[in-house]
Amino acid sequence: MKKNKPLLVGITGGIGSGKSTICKVFSTLGIPVYEADSRAKMLMTQDPALIESIKEAFGESAYTPEGQLNRQHIAAQVFKDGNKVSILNQLVHPKVGEDFRAWAAAHQAYTYLLNEAALMFESGRYQDLDKVITVFAPEKLRIERVSKRDTQRSREEIQAIIHKQLSEEEKITRADYVIHNDGKQLVIPQVLKLHKLFEEIHKGENIL
Repeated sequence: MKKNKPLLVGITGGIGSGKSTICKVFSTLGIPVYEADSRAKMLMTQDPALIESIKEAFGESAYTPEGQLNRQHIAAQVFKDGNKVSILNQLVHPKVGEDFRAWAAAHQAYTYLLNEAALMFESGRYQDLDKVITVFAPEKLRIERVSKRDTQRSREEIQAIIHKQLSEEEKITRADYVIHNDGKQLVIPQVLKLHKLFEEIHKGENIL
């Protein structure tokens, strides 16, 4: 990383960890945030090459006549063939990587940029970044948060999602920094500490 380029920082965390809330705090400090999951959804309906690849893998019915992603059709395909998830990821993740690099190139005036993604390590996206933050919260608290947010989901469904994701212990081990969003520690001081650290790294004043 050259000093005149922004530090590229990833931020991840399991469902209900509160990573989106943490990103909002960084945003109030003037830091741009690339939301990988929402950008992926956008690319799946706007990138012609990606759309064509998804149709080849999942059939023409992967999209509605209006051009929207037919999630029910794709979910049914995945249910029949578990390998379809990997196929979809192999199609989408490289496109998101390209999109992020273009986005980062357009935001060169900042000291650092954030890339928010749920599957930061699983997708290999962390390899394009300088540092990675994981947001931690106990499973019980995460389930409570998601239950309030996504009332249509049962506790069992939420637990199933959690158990399919990389474990919190693994995320912590692989991350450079951890923000504890467990309701016991104040979040803003943790964010401010990292904000100061990233600015120092960008200036070359801190090599950690």
